[in-house]
Amino acid sequence: MIKISTYIHFTKEQREQARRTDLANFLISQGEQVKRSGSEYEWLDGSQKVTIRGHLWYHQYEQIGGDAVDFVRRFYNKDYAEAVEMLLNNCGGQIITSPPIEISHKPFELPPRNDRMSRLFSYLLFTRGIDKDVLYEFVRRKMIYESADYHNAVFIGYDLNGNPRNAHKRGTATSNPYKGNVAGSQPEFSFHWHGKSDRLYLFEAPIDMLSFISMHKENWKSHSYGASCSVSDRVLFQCLQDNPNIKNVFLCFDNDETGQTANKRIAEKLNSMNIKNEILIPNHKDWNEDILNGERTDEICPQVL
Repeated sequence: MIKISTYIHFTKEQREQARRTDLANFLISQGEQVKRSGSEYEWLDGSQKVTIRGHLWYHQYEQIGGDAVDFVRRFYNKDYAEAVEMLLNNCGGQIITSPPIEISHKPFELPPRNDRMSRLFSYLLFTRGIDKDVLYEFVRRKMIYESADYHNAVFIGYDLNGNPRNAHKRGTATSNPYKGNVAGSQPEFSFHWHGKSDRLYLFEAPIDMLSFISMHKENWKSHSYGASCSVSDRVLFQCLQDNPNIKNVFLCFDNDETGQTANKRIAEKLNSMNIKNEILIPNHKDWNEDILNGERTDEICPQVL
């Protein structure tokens, strides 16, 4: 069935009023659950956290955001006119708008390092099954460490000059599934490894990247790898810019709807740029589940979708 959108005229004031609708109040009016977190609110898109501040939102996993109209278009599958109309009709016409928000950007700062890394090693080696030689190489290069405050595993991404530009945190307690990026992190420099071969492998998460390397150790240092810490392609294109030797890209996102949709989207973009690419799909939900199920092999079987 083809959806036909009708033209609706909105005044400039109506468009601005809809755009600045307070999203927490809007979601509550729709029967959604929101949780206060400091001066902000949190709402879950499935299992992924969306941060809300007034009329602005940010998807922590996909690293995208926008205003109230963008929110309704994305999460309620509305076109622009439908989104504006829905927001204007919210709460029986009793719109609550938020004042203009001045967005402040925190300077990027790495979490303090712990003197010991016993919890990090225990978590990654025994709980996650990462190969010790692979892990020690990243630790030796100061790309992974344990934080002093919450004992999180911290995965650092550097620029070509050796400056840290991104840090992703992952809880090391099995009872704490926390994960998130350090404030001020630049997504194009998320956790990655530069090699000299013509291959680059892109993953959703650092642990998936380490798991894949652990299963395919032969000559692994010669290849390039990137973990977007989301389903973004920004680290991929930064790596392509920094490594002109890369000619073949392997897209290795999770074996779920979000991951495979992202694989296809990025593959189409690479095809339009005449960059050779293939899709690799884990047998289980992700590469870490594969390694925990004993699937250690140096055979890589691409699946072109």
